[in-house]
Amino acid sequence: MSLLELIAAADERGLTASGAACLDRCLPQPAEGAEPDPLRPLWAGCADGAAWPDRLAEACAALDALPGAEETVQQIRKLLGEAPADRTGAELRAWADACSVLALEVHLRQDAERPGRAELVGRCRAGDPQGAGPLLAGETARQVRILEMLAEITDEAPVGAGLRQVLDVSTEGQRVLRAAVSRRARGRG
Repeated sequence: MSLLELIAAADERGLTASGAACLDRCLPQPAEGAEPDPLRPLWAGCADGAAWPDRLAEACAALDALPGAEETVQQIRKLLGEAPADRTGAELRAWADACSVLALEVHLRQDAERPGRAELVGRCRAGDPQGAGPLLAGETARQVRILEMLAEITDEAPVGAGLRQVLDVSTEGQRVLRAAVSRRARGRG
Protein backbone atom coordinates (compact mmCIF):
# COMPACT_ATOMS: atom_id res chain seq x y z
CA MET A 1 0.00 0.00 0.00
CA SER A 2 1.09 3.55 -0.59
CA LEU A 3 1.66 6.00 2.21
CA LEU A 4 -1.54 7.84 1.25
CA GLU A 5 -3.55 4.61 1.44
CA LEU A 6 -2.05 3.69 4.80
CA ILE A 7 -2.88 7.09 6.28
CA ALA A 8 -6.42 6.82 4.92
CA ALA A 9 -6.83 3.39 6.56
CA ALA A 10 -5.17 4.16 9.91
CA ASP A 11 -7.17 4.20 13.14
CA GLU A 12 -6.95 6.97 15.74
CA ARG A 13 -4.02 5.43 17.59
CA GLY A 14 -2.18 4.89 14.31
CA LEU A 15 -2.77 8.47 13.22
CA THR A 16 -1.59 9.98 16.51
CA ALA A 17 1.47 7.74 16.70
CA SER A 18 2.47 8.23 13.07
CA GLY A 19 2.03 12.00 13.42
CA ALA A 20 4.08 12.06 16.63
CA ALA A 21 6.78 9.91 15.01
CA CYS A 22 6.99 12.19 11.97
CA LEU A 23 7.36 15.29 14.14
CA ASP A 24 9.88 13.53 16.38
CA ARG A 25 12.10 12.73 13.39
CA CYS A 26 12.05 16.38 12.28
CA LEU A 27 13.44 17.74 15.53
CA PRO A 28 16.94 19.17 15.14
CA GLN A 29 19.79 18.19 17.44
CA PRO A 30 18.96 19.80 20.80
CA ALA A 31 21.10 22.66 22.00
CA GLU A 32 23.24 21.97 25.05
CA GLY A 33 21.10 22.15 28.16
CA ALA A 34 17.84 21.98 26.19
CA GLU A 35 15.19 19.31 26.70
CA PRO A 36 16.57 16.36 24.66
CA ASP A 37 13.16 14.91 23.82
CA PRO A 38 10.40 17.54 24.04
CA LEU A 39 7.85 15.41 22.18
CA ARG A 40 8.16 12.39 24.50
CA PRO A 41 4.80 13.18 26.21
CA LEU A 42 3.01 12.62 22.89
CA TRP A 43 3.92 8.94 22.99
CA ALA A 44 2.02 8.45 26.27
CA GLY A 45 -0.96 10.15 24.66
CA CYS A 46 -0.76 7.75 21.73
CA ALA A 47 -1.18 4.77 24.05
CA ASP A 48 -4.00 6.33 26.07
CA GLY A 49 -6.52 8.43 24.17
CA ALA A 50 -7.88 9.95 27.40
CA ALA A 51 -4.39 11.27 28.20
CA TRP A 52 -3.85 12.76 24.71
CA PRO A 53 -5.01 16.36 25.48
CA ASP A 54 -2.78 16.64 28.56
CA ARG A 55 0.20 15.04 26.82
CA LEU A 56 -0.29 17.29 23.80
CA ALA A 57 -0.25 20.34 26.09
CA GLU A 58 2.94 19.05 27.79
CA ALA A 59 4.66 18.56 24.43
CA CYS A 60 3.63 22.05 23.27
CA ALA A 61 5.03 23.58 26.47
CA ALA A 62 8.30 21.62 26.16
CA LEU A 63 8.69 22.64 22.53
CA ASP A 64 7.92 26.28 23.34
CA ALA A 65 10.73 26.18 25.91
CA LEU A 66 13.33 25.23 23.29
CA PRO A 67 15.78 28.01 22.51
CA GLY A 68 16.02 29.39 19.00
CA ALA A 69 13.52 29.78 16.26
CA GLU A 70 14.74 27.35 13.63
CA GLU A 71 12.27 27.02 10.76
CA THR A 72 11.63 23.32 11.34
CA VAL A 73 10.93 23.87 15.05
CA GLN A 74 8.47 26.63 14.12
CA GLN A 75 6.72 24.25 11.70
CA ILE A 76 6.50 21.57 14.40
CA ARG A 77 5.09 24.12 16.87
CA LYS A 78 2.47 25.10 14.31
CA LEU A 79 1.46 21.48 13.70
CA LEU A 80 1.27 20.74 17.43
CA GLY A 81 -0.97 23.78 17.82
CA GLU A 82 -3.24 22.37 15.11
CA ALA A 83 -3.42 18.85 16.59
CA PRO A 84 -6.99 17.99 17.56
CA ALA A 85 -7.33 17.48 21.30
CA ASP A 86 -10.13 14.94 20.92
CA ARG A 87 -8.09 12.53 18.75
CA THR A 88 -10.99 11.82 16.41
CA GLY A 89 -12.44 12.74 13.07
CA ALA A 90 -11.20 14.16 9.85
CA GLU A 91 -9.11 16.75 11.69
CA LEU A 92 -6.91 14.02 13.15
CA ARG A 93 -6.36 12.43 9.74
CA ALA A 94 -5.55 15.83 8.22
CA TRP A 95 -3.10 16.52 11.07
CA ALA A 96 -1.32 13.17 10.64
CA ASP A 97 -1.18 13.79 6.90
CA ALA A 98 0.38 17.24 7.43
CA CYS A 99 2.95 15.70 9.82
CA SER A 100 3.83 13.15 7.14
CA VAL A 101 4.32 15.87 4.53
CA LEU A 102 6.51 17.94 6.87
CA ALA A 103 8.77 14.96 7.62
CA LEU A 104 9.17 14.22 3.92
CA GLU A 105 9.90 17.86 3.10
CA VAL A 106 12.51 18.10 5.87
CA HIS A 107 14.24 15.01 4.48
CA LEU A 108 14.00 16.33 0.93
CA ARG A 109 15.76 19.56 2.00
CA GLN A 110 18.76 17.51 3.12
CA ASP A 111 18.92 15.35 -0.01
CA ALA A 112 21.11 16.38 -2.93
CA GLU A 113 19.56 18.72 -5.46
CA ARG A 114 17.28 16.88 -7.85
CA PRO A 115 15.12 18.06 -10.72
CA GLY A 116 11.39 18.10 -10.06
CA ARG A 117 11.77 18.42 -6.29
CA ALA A 118 8.29 19.89 -5.93
CA GLU A 119 6.70 16.72 -7.29
CA LEU A 120 8.85 14.22 -5.42
CA VAL A 121 7.01 14.34 -2.09
CA GLY A 122 3.64 13.78 -3.77
CA ARG A 123 4.97 10.94 -5.88
CA CYS A 124 6.63 9.26 -2.89
CA ARG A 125 3.41 9.48 -0.89
CA ALA A 126 1.52 7.90 -3.78
CA GLY A 127 3.96 4.98 -3.86
CA ASP A 128 6.41 6.06 -6.58
CA PRO A 129 9.76 7.00 -5.01
CA GLN A 130 11.60 6.87 -8.36
CA GLY A 131 14.06 9.74 -8.58
CA ALA A 132 13.92 10.49 -4.85
CA GLY A 133 17.20 10.77 -3.01
CA PRO A 134 18.17 8.34 -0.28
CA LEU A 135 16.87 10.50 2.58
CA LEU A 136 13.45 11.09 1.03
CA ALA A 137 13.09 7.48 -0.13
CA GLY A 138 14.21 6.25 3.30
CA GLU A 139 11.75 8.50 5.11
CA THR A 140 8.93 7.35 2.84
CA ALA A 141 9.78 3.71 3.53
CA ARG A 142 10.04 4.46 7.26
CA GLN A 143 6.60 6.07 7.34
CA VAL A 144 5.10 3.10 5.48
CA ARG A 145 6.78 0.68 7.87
CA ILE A 146 5.55 2.58 10.93
CA LEU A 147 1.97 2.72 9.68
CA GLU A 148 2.07 -0.99 8.89
CA MET A 149 3.42 -1.72 12.37
CA LEU A 150 0.70 0.42 13.94
CA ALA A 151 -1.99 -1.36 11.92
CA GLU A 152 -0.87 -4.64 13.49
CA ILE A 153 -1.44 -3.39 17.06
CA THR A 154 -4.78 -4.76 18.18
CA ASP A 155 -6.80 -4.00 21.28
CA GLU A 156 -5.81 -7.41 22.63
CA ALA A 157 -2.08 -6.82 22.10
CA PRO A 158 0.01 -4.82 24.56
CA VAL A 159 -0.10 -1.31 23.11
CA GLY A 160 3.06 -0.19 24.88
CA ALA A 161 5.21 -2.87 23.25
CA GLY A 162 3.96 -1.98 19.76
CA LEU A 163 4.47 1.73 20.33
CA ARG A 164 7.96 1.05 21.69
CA GLN A 165 8.88 -0.67 18.42
CA VAL A 166 7.51 2.31 16.47
CA LEU A 167 9.49 4.69 18.67
CA ASP A 168 12.65 2.66 18.03
CA VAL A 169 12.16 2.89 14.24
CA SER A 170 11.46 6.60 14.54
CA THR A 171 14.51 7.22 16.73
CA GLU A 172 16.74 5.48 14.19
CA GLY A 173 15.26 7.72 11.49
CA GLN A 174 15.97 10.75 13.64
CA ARG A 175 19.63 9.67 13.93
CA VAL A 176 19.88 9.28 10.15
CA LEU A 177 18.53 12.77 9.49
CA ARG A 178 20.69 14.38 12.18
CA ALA A 179 23.78 12.70 10.74
CA ALA A 180 22.89 13.97 7.26
CA VAL A 181 22.38 17.50 8.58
CA SER A 182 25.72 17.31 10.39
CA ARG A 183 27.56 16.06 7.29
CA ARG A 184 26.01 18.79 5.17
CA ALA A 185 26.98 21.46 7.70
CA ARG A 186 30.58 20.19 7.79
CA GLY A 187 30.67 20.24 3.99
CA ARG A 188 29.60 23.87 3.92
CA GLY A 189 31.83 24.98 6.79
